[in-house]
Formats: sequence, structure tokens, C-alpha cells
Amino acid sequence: MEAFTFDTTEQILLAATGTLFIIQALYYLCLYNRIHLRSRAVKRGNVHFSQELPPVSVIICAREECENLRRNLKAVLEQDYPQFEVIVINDGNTDESEDYLTLLEEKYPHLYHSFVPDSSRYISRKKLAATLGVKASKYDWLVFTEANCCPQSNQWLRLLARNFTSRTQVVLGYSGYERGKGWLHKRVAFDNLFTSMRYLGFALAGSPYMGIGRNLAYRKELFYEHKGFSAHLNLQRGDDDLFVNHVATAENTRVETDADATVRMQPVFRAKDWREEKIGYASTARLYHGMQRWLAGLETTTRLAFHAAWMATLATAILHFHWLAAGIAFLVCILRFILQAIIVNKTAKDLNDRRRYYWSLPVFDVLQPLQSLRWKLYCLFRKKSEFLRK
Repeated sequence: MEAFTFDTTEQILLAATGTLFIIQALYYLCLYNRIHLRSRAVKRGNVHFSQELPPVSVIICAREECENLRRNLKAVLEQDYPQFEVIVINDGNTDESEDYLTLLEEKYPHLYHSFVPDSSRYISRKKLAATLGVKASKYDWLVFTEANCCPQSNQWLRLLARNFTSRTQVVLGYSGYERGKGWLHKRVAFDNLFTSMRYLGFALAGSPYMGIGRNLAYRKELFYEHKGFSAHLNLQRGDDDLFVNHVATAENTRVETDADATVRMQPVFRAKDWREEKIGYASTARLYHGMQRWLAGLETTTRLAFHAAWMATLATAILHFHWLAAGIAFLVCILRFILQAIIVNKTAKDLNDRRRYYWSLPVFDVLQPLQSLRWKLYCLFRKKSEFLRK
């Protein structure tokens, strides 16, 4: 009988492991599984879509990205959509972007391009470029993407537009990476997928809190109603996530989850580029309104605590030769891994992401929150340093 009794420490650790497992399971089943559930509902015809295809203005802000424009712009210009325009706001004149866009306008009459004045120094050039694009647009619906993004298919605009109902003002889409090689790329791709499962999952649950400008649509009147980016004009970032955080509600926001409505980005080859992007988002995340930021933080905290709890339980049980306690701790860990692997990989399949995460999943599962904490601490330290310098 002694082999089946647990001491006080093991009881506490087992209780903590079980509680944290339940919390994690609820997050995966109720939040991270939302994209997969939405895809199933669409296939069964349980989601209502608009039959109208209103004219749209596609806005692309490019900063000396001639190669990306050559690679991706034609896929945007050749969308199977009845009436749309493409506006490219070119920031910088040190490459061949201007010449290429001028040449392309001769073939595509619905392409228009402009530039960001060199004298603009006291405002985020990305926000200024987006504002210029909005003011140059002719149509009410605005679709935003970036020069390094390529639509998955020529149905991209049609699939976004089927969400343009009378009540809708914001549509969030998924942006993923093209298939690449190397550990860095797989790590970046997983982080992107998991982040999308989080913010799109919240939106599908009726609590939108951010969006990403690679695949985003909203009404022009919404932009003017909230005075553009004036609420955070002093920040270099925030043209996508902060704007959506301020304007999106459960009633006016929809999410498009079809694989053909995704856009694909070039693989990341330098860790520095990815780090700068993540630090940029971490620096604005502290300004988000709503409880979603704290709920996301709770998931990250309970994830790390779960790993600490089951490993502590396992180690304590082995030291005391209590194999039942060790077996329970290990079984709970395996159950969470199976649940996580099923939901993550089904979502990746729904979004036509060819990568699958099995043996790498436990590693990324621990690395991601640690890296996120590192970026947040970096932003906090940099903010305090700048204050001290002042």
C-alpha cells in the first residue's frame, strides 16, 4: 500500500500539475481550436457570407522593396475580382521601385503609385504611407498587405470580400511563411502560426484585440471616424495592431480562415530581422485595451508553470521511488502534448501550412514564452533607459 500513497509534497505537486493541465486544455479547446472549428463550420455551410462584391482598394506600403514588388505584385494585380485598384506607396528612391512601378502601370491601368515625401521626419513613415494610401483610394473597402507578401491564390480578394456584410467593418486574415529550410525558419514559422491562433482565436470568440497589416481589411469611413492613427501618432509602430485594437469589436469584426485567402511571406534568413519585428510588436502590446492581453499572458504563465510542475513532480517521485506519482506526471505531460499536437497541426492543415510540428513542438512550446519574456523585458529596460537619459 505504501507504493500507492503520496507524501504531502507529491500531493501538492500533483494537484498543481493537474490544475495547470486543465487550464491549458481549456485554452487549447476553447481558444486555439477556433480556426479549425471555423473552417469546419464553413465547409458545412453553417457560416453566412455576403453575396456582394463591392469594389476594393488594395494598399501596399513599400520601402525600397523592388525585388519583392517584382516577385509578388503581379499576383495582387491579377486577382479574380470584378472591380479593384492597387495603390503602392513607395517610401525611398534608392532602388528601382519607381521605374518598375511606372512600367507596370502601362500594363495594369488599375495600378496607381505615389511616394512618401523625404521631408517627413517627425512621424512614422509607415503610418504616413498608409494614410497617403487611404487618401488616394477611391473605394470604401480598404485591403492592406505588404510588398513581401504574395496571395495564396487569385481568390484572395473574393474570399475576403465575402465577409463584407452590412455590419462588418474589419476583416482579419492569416499571413504565413513560404516553406523554407533551417531551424530558424521553422521556429519563426511556428511562432507566427501560434500567434495567429491566439489573436484570430480571440476574434472568433468575439473578443478581437489586434490585427496584422499583411492581410487586413477595413472600411475607409472607420479610418476617418477614428481620425486615422492620431491616437498613437507618436509611436513608430501601431499602424495595424494598435489601430485594430482601438476600432475592432465583437459586432464589427470577422475572420477569414480559408487557405486560399492567406498571404505568404518570404522565409526569414536573419535572426536579427525577426527579433526587430517581435520587439516592435512587444513595444506596442503594452498599450492594448481589453483583457485579452492579460489572458494571453495567463496562458503563457500557466504553460511555463505546467512544465515546471510536472518535471518537479517527476523528479521528486523518482527520488522517492514512487513510480505511480512519476507515471501520473509523465502521463499528464503526454496528454497535453497529444492535445496540443492535434490542434496545432489541424490548424496548420486548414491554413495550408505544409509544416507539421511533432518532435519540435515541445522545444518550441518552451522556447516561445521564454523568448517573448525576453523581448518584453528588453522593451521595458529600453523604455526606462530612455527615461533616465531624458
